[in-house]
Amino acid sequence: MTTTLRRAGDQAQRVTTLELFFDLVFVFAITQTSHLLLEHLSWEGAGQTALVLLVVWWSWNFTTWAMNELDPESGPVRLLLLVLMLLGLLMAVAIPEAWGDRALLFVGCYVAVQLLRHGFLAFSAARPGTVERDRAARIFTWFVVAGAFWIAGGIADGGSRTALWLVALLIDYGGPLALYWLPGRGRSPAGAWDVGASHFAERFQLFVIIALGETIILTGATASSHELDLVSTLAVVLAFVSTATLWWLYFGSIALLTETHLHGAEEQRTTVARDIFTYLHVVLIGGIVASAVGDEVILAHPKDELETAALIAAVAGPVLYLLAQDLMRLRNTGRLSPSRTIAIGACLLIGLAGTAIPAFAVGVLLVVTLLSVAGYDTWRRRHRPGPTMRAALAADR
Repeated sequence: MTTTLRRAGDQAQRVTTLELFFDLVFVFAITQTSHLLLEHLSWEGAGQTALVLLVVWWSWNFTTWAMNELDPESGPVRLLLLVLMLLGLLMAVAIPEAWGDRALLFVGCYVAVQLLRHGFLAFSAARPGTVERDRAARIFTWFVVAGAFWIAGGIADGGSRTALWLVALLIDYGGPLALYWLPGRGRSPAGAWDVGASHFAERFQLFVIIALGETIILTGATASSHELDLVSTLAVVLAFVSTATLWWLYFGSIALLTETHLHGAEEQRTTVARDIFTYLHVVLIGGIVASAVGDEVILAHPKDELETAALIAAVAGPVLYLLAQDLMRLRNTGRLSPSRTIAIGACLLIGLAGTAIPAFAVGVLLVVTLLSVAGYDTWRRRHRPGPTMRAALAADR
């Protein structure tokens, strides 16, 4: 029975409609996360939003790793994914009060997702004595330990909740770096995961689309609730151009670069997938969430000077987005991207100037900076010698 629950191999791995259906929950979760930051524009609110985003990301990320192995056409796997989807929906519903009355619902659903998924991987989808069972059981054990801290934090309140949840977060995010070390058993082999490169990269690219789509939703919802004069209409256009440029920056170069590198890293594919996709992509998503909030505050008050918290959010979005791409390029090639590094500095300078200019002007300067990087990427691809990244990827497949 267990063999029928797993995919046959890399060549057969395609993103299925069930996986896309599962992702719909995370459209809602990302929207809830953006609203949480909008309603709590402060350092404390930013910290709480960051933790919520990291929890949402970890539940989606590990499900993606699992579905890279499991066969979505199998009945038990389909049922598993639908149950995880329901739990994810309840978790997303709890996000606005994740630090309040719905804390236990939020973390309870999260812990249930992690334990149910990896319990299935360890005890139903893998044979005894196999590498697959050992790996899944190790991860399950780490989730049990972290889950105790998540649940304890959900019961506690105030500073105790924050401390317990930070410990739980460190355990969750430290597991892949520690290769799920267990006492007396050591670490899991770095090559124990069989990563289907095409499927894996496509799943993360689709999550970026989800986050960008949420930005469009937030822009449209904000615009429809305000009177639209000329400046407000231009602010809507500006918000759309900003989102389109974020798409351009990622899918025009970084997505191809990371997928090409993942295909080529056969011996270190697990480590590359962990570093670039599991860890660095959440920074990218954080940049999109902050950009959505920045677009909203600029759209709501285009003629006014932004308050400090709103200005930081508006600038933090592009900075985080560019920083994530810069680090991805460093991990892929061993070099930072000069254009992105310069653009990060330019965004920070715009933030300093933003205390004395209208919100719309801040938005224009940020978008011009992003467009400059996207334009440079396009120029560089057209003028550099040798095969394009897309050609290299096609040859590798």
